[in-house]
Amino acid sequence: MSKQVSKSLPERTFQYQNSLPPLPVPSLESSLSLYLDAVRPFASEDEFKATEDIVRKFQEGVGKELHQKLLQRAKTKRNWLEEWWLDAAYLELRIPSQLNVNFGGPAPYLEHCWPPAEGTQLERASISTWHTLQYWDLIRTERLAPQKAGQSPLDMDQFRMLFCTCKVPGVNKDTIHNYFKTEREGPCPSHVVVMCRGRLFTFDALHNGQILTPPEILRQLSYVKERCAAEPEGEGVSALTSEERTRWAKAREHLINIDPHNKVILETIQSSLFTVCLDDAKPFSTAENYTNVSTCVRIITSRSRTHSPYDAMVLVSMCWYVDQQLKATGGIWKGSSAVRPIARPEELIFTVDEKVRGDISRAKEQFLQSASDLQIVCYAFTDFGKAAIKQKKLHPDTFIQLAMQLAYHRLHKQPGSCYETAMTRKYYHGRTETMRSCTQEAVAWCEAMLDPTRDVNGRHVVFRSYFVTLAGFDRHLLGLYLIAREEGLPTPELFLDPLYPKSGGGGNFVLSSSLVGYTTVLGAVAPMVHHGYGFFYRIRDDRIVISMSAWKSCRETDAATLYNQFTRSLHEMLHLATTSQL
Repeated sequence: MSKQVSKSLPERTFQYQNSLPPLPVPSLESSLSLYLDAVRPFASEDEFKATEDIVRKFQEGVGKELHQKLLQRAKTKRNWLEEWWLDAAYLELRIPSQLNVNFGGPAPYLEHCWPPAEGTQLERASISTWHTLQYWDLIRTERLAPQKAGQSPLDMDQFRMLFCTCKVPGVNKDTIHNYFKTEREGPCPSHVVVMCRGRLFTFDALHNGQILTPPEILRQLSYVKERCAAEPEGEGVSALTSEERTRWAKAREHLINIDPHNKVILETIQSSLFTVCLDDAKPFSTAENYTNVSTCVRIITSRSRTHSPYDAMVLVSMCWYVDQQLKATGGIWKGSSAVRPIARPEELIFTVDEKVRGDISRAKEQFLQSASDLQIVCYAFTDFGKAAIKQKKLHPDTFIQLAMQLAYHRLHKQPGSCYETAMTRKYYHGRTETMRSCTQEAVAWCEAMLDPTRDVNGRHVVFRSYFVTLAGFDRHLLGLYLIAREEGLPTPELFLDPLYPKSGGGGNFVLSSSLVGYTTVLGAVAPMVHHGYGFFYRIRDDRIVISMSAWKSCRETDAATLYNQFTRSLHEMLHLATTSQL
């Protein structure tokens, strides 16, 4: 009887955390073998022989010692990479977060219940805010079902960082401030911050312990909008968050020094559930062309949207939930229209001096200069999607990765080092691993496709040979590099070899790509390197939606041209799969 009762109990969000396996350390031999395979497409015969020698010396010498130290670290930590990755990939970075680190993009509501319409901003914002608050409540009460890969539970720790979390700048290194607590753990902040025309407001999302209804949220947002429309613009202190991290840290310290109340305001913002931004921009977009709204979300205003404590797929999960709820209700609130007597939003007014105003002006100027250099295109390819690709017994993600590489190869007459995000959440506090999809097989296939003397069947044989499982090794190499740094040892020659960055190592991938799932949610990211591209995509049964980015100041790259070559590649590949002898 007790077994039946336990089976019927719903799974709690974090119930599997303590039973997840620790992050393993791969064997040194396997990681270095994979590394050699990965650099091969970018090397001449002489370069590859030199790298082989460097790798062999590393494996027999300092690499062996560093690997042993890494194994020792793994004995005392369930995730040997966790702290290092947060520090190296996010907190120690000094470049501005807004364009270079943050993930952002358009919601897909215009595809169903919310076509663009004048005068709907506040009503729609209040309904989507209400659904977002419902998601917070699911996590807070631990009713959000734990995600799984097949039957294996995935780590859910990053979901604790979705709300009430902020990356606070430091002069040398930032810190994560997380105020979230589950109901069982204690009180959790429940206020929201609203940004509008350079001003900041806050209100509690709960009244007598209950989440405000959409009509109540609408009243709060309307109050803010009306105030901001009738009064002068604010100082725009939030622009400081778009600065280089050390400059933002020093500007923040100065804010606190001139008035202790400024620290109270900063704490209020940092601990808030999330921020609602009421923008004036009205970018035109359709279900086939998201370019304008994607550009608007990423670069039109200098304000902070950060993803350091969690990866994009966590945010995608929440946005997917909101989209599905909106779709189910037609984007309409069907509950009570009554508004309880709740306190109006409180404005958060910083004390500023001429130095702060100068800092804000410089931040805006720096952001505008950087933002105007970022080119983004975001389109839906609607000729076919997952259904047609799977009908040919091909994997949709691999299909798209190959199409991307073929497009790059055709445009730039050479292979491009490619990063694809892979997930390690089946391990305790696991996050991501790098998949290097530009393999020897991929390059051979691209060359076959671009060779008019090769027949269709010859191309198809090479095409099929690529569909293999790739394994990651970059996080292991990073661990070895960081162990050496911690021990005060010289940087090992492996990391100084020109082929290391040329093949993408050290965050130098020319193609930075990520499949954000088989959902309706998409975002855009900036390229990793100046001569590179950002490439995010989502796959549906009938379409593939892609966002591509490039830096305008690089004459070699153009996101719109790459997109055109990419769609050409998709057509050629489906034609190949259809006409070749299977």
